[in-house]
Amino acid sequence: MGIKTRLALMNFLEFAVWGAYLTCMGNYLGTAGLGSQISWFYAIQGIVSIFMPTLMGIVADKYIQPQRLLGICHLLAGLAMLGCWYMGMSAGFGNELPNKSMFIAMYTLSVAFFMPTIALANTAAFTILKNNGLDTVKDFPPIRVLGTVGFIATMWFVNCAVWEDGTFSFTLSENAHKFQYTYMQFFVSAVISILLFIYCFTLPQCKVEKKAASSISEMLGLNAFKLFKSRQMALFFIFSTMLGMSLQVTNGYAGPFITSFKGSLDEAISTSFAANNATLLTSISQISEALCILMIPFFLRRYGIKVVMLMSMFAWVFRFGLFGIGNPAMPGVILFILSCIVYGVAFDFFNVSGAMFVDRECSPSIKASAQGLFMLMTNGLGATIGTLAAGEIVNHYCTWKDGYLVGDWQTCWFIFAAYSLVVGIAFYFMFQPKKDNI
Repeated sequence: MGIKTRLALMNFLEFAVWGAYLTCMGNYLGTAGLGSQISWFYAIQGIVSIFMPTLMGIVADKYIQPQRLLGICHLLAGLAMLGCWYMGMSAGFGNELPNKSMFIAMYTLSVAFFMPTIALANTAAFTILKNNGLDTVKDFPPIRVLGTVGFIATMWFVNCAVWEDGTFSFTLSENAHKFQYTYMQFFVSAVISILLFIYCFTLPQCKVEKKAASSISEMLGLNAFKLFKSRQMALFFIFSTMLGMSLQVTNGYAGPFITSFKGSLDEAISTSFAANNATLLTSISQISEALCILMIPFFLRRYGIKVVMLMSMFAWVFRFGLFGIGNPAMPGVILFILSCIVYGVAFDFFNVSGAMFVDRECSPSIKASAQGLFMLMTNGLGATIGTLAAGEIVNHYCTWKDGYLVGDWQTCWFIFAAYSLVVGIAFYFMFQPKKDNI
């Protein structure tokens, strides 16, 4: 098996772990008595990303090879996720969790070790590609595409898989025991995570550069923060944080939003395919993401990082705005589909391009730490602030009723769209990179 194929498989498993629960967890939380806490579950991912990716990046730069640390993190994340599954299984289908605090603790432990793996997977891939004389800009995007394919694969599996009365099956019709509404999504994630732990130890070595530290900051692995001395990099990280505030909004609320239409008095809407298969519908976002990743090398080389990030920011405006004016029945569902299509640009042109930009701008001795810092600013500070703010807005305009989160969703989506528009305009005028290409 070739190097690129092996790295593609690593990315497939990496994001399959996340895809099993990220977009459908909100539906389960609603049935488990934690519906009002959805924003906190997504914010927890951001909170742990404030310190865990940076901490693991330091370890990968100085002590443990990144591909091995990637595996160790997945083992710990998978075991904790198994704990979430067990507690849900003990409570039973459709029942509230008796020990919500322990469930939250196990979930927090799992994501605390999973979130650093995104940066570690990037570091391992970039290092292995370079060690084998390959071009990261040309060869990494097709490898990263398999990560999105893995995300989609588990989304589809969880959307369609049913476990009822000891029988396993697949269906697209409405069913209370679909994995997307139950604790089984955590079991799927845990199993894949443990498989990836084993696979990581078969990957080529990424030798750690050991050298004597010349300062306390270097000894602690904090040199990546020196990137803030550059105005260009400081603005890049600041706007990464601001853009990161949009990242988890639809992951947390698209599922409950689309599913809420099942409570509509309009039969055409309540019985529509989209309303009853929210996870499957939103997987179009990941299909678009897979295609957009392949476009990144062209856009980066032709237009540079500034234009690529601007495209991402304005794509978020359409992502939110189209949700605000659509509905699951024809022709409104077309607007939902368009929202999912633009998500590929919104997510990839920022996350993937940003990681490649950081890799280019920093020295080899701090690459893992710098990727961790990028994660801290985006999935850490940005996602935490954005998710909690979004939660306050949604909880203000919407409320749980008969198992559905209903209310003035349109206002919520328009508020999110307006925020993205303001960030995009500010970025256009303030960010002026010296070398606007990769």
